[in-house]
Amino acid sequence: MTKHISVMPEKAIELLDVKEGGIYVDGTLGRGGHSKLILQKLGKGKLYCFDLDVEAIEESKEVLKDYDNVVYIHDNFANMNRYVDKVDGILLDLGVSSPQFDEAQRGFSYRNDGPLDMRMNKEDRLSAYEVVNSYDEETLVRVLWDYGEERNARRIARSIVENRPLNTTLELVEAIKKALPAKVLSKKGHPAKQSFQALRIEVNNELDSLKKFLNEFDAILNKEGRVVIITFHSLEDRLVKRAFKAKSSVEDDLRIALRPEEVKKADYVLLNHGDKADEREIENNRRAKSAIIRGIKKING
Repeated sequence: MTKHISVMPEKAIELLDVKEGGIYVDGTLGRGGHSKLILQKLGKGKLYCFDLDVEAIEESKEVLKDYDNVVYIHDNFANMNRYVDKVDGILLDLGVSSPQFDEAQRGFSYRNDGPLDMRMNKEDRLSAYEVVNSYDEETLVRVLWDYGEERNARRIARSIVENRPLNTTLELVEAIKKALPAKVLSKKGHPAKQSFQALRIEVNNELDSLKKFLNEFDAILNKEGRVVIITFHSLEDRLVKRAFKAKSSVEDDLRIALRPEEVKKADYVLLNHGDKADEREIENNRRAKSAIIRGIKKING
């Protein structure tokens, strides 16, 4: 079992403010680190845990073996409304877990050679191999630009097409490097990082899942309930920031047009404005460096 260190665990639990006897959801179970902290405060409540990765669920069952009030669900957190009615809090940690990155066979890593996979759910049909070897050049450009914010998207897409078939992660890395000018290759950071991010998001439909969740969680969240989300790149954080802002504010023109007693009040209040991990945590867990945590609380409805 590869060790996974949960990001900002204390801050996540603080923002979630777990009530004893409540009903909570860990929408991204991973290896159970956040879930264990929730359960330690939950008492006789119930925790629903979602994950697309069967291996993660099985390993977490061992981590959480002392608790009998956990429901494990092998599905996307975007579908949680199908499984739960009303809950007091929801936590999402959107990062890829350490085992997924570190196990070369999963195909997430641009540092270790492995098959072009990148599926969080191994039962899904679409893998990175299909994306890399069957998407046309224009579609690859869109994926690399939209999901990786890769400035050299066109160069990289052309190189991928010219070097097909690509079977492994390091073969893909070489195709990416061939496309990049020397001044880019000499910069700090791995030249394939943004492309791998883009392909992973495409394979797992990550942003659409997040959008669906942000549009639907209100239906299952109790009054005084909280949603806490940890993001790891700007695309995710922008979606969360905008959604939380929209839910916690009302249009200015309504305040002008209506009498004070008729002004619609926001249904939510922000718990913070986006916190980052401190230097000590980053020293112990380098994957915390890009993390941002945001929380929101339902006050009406």
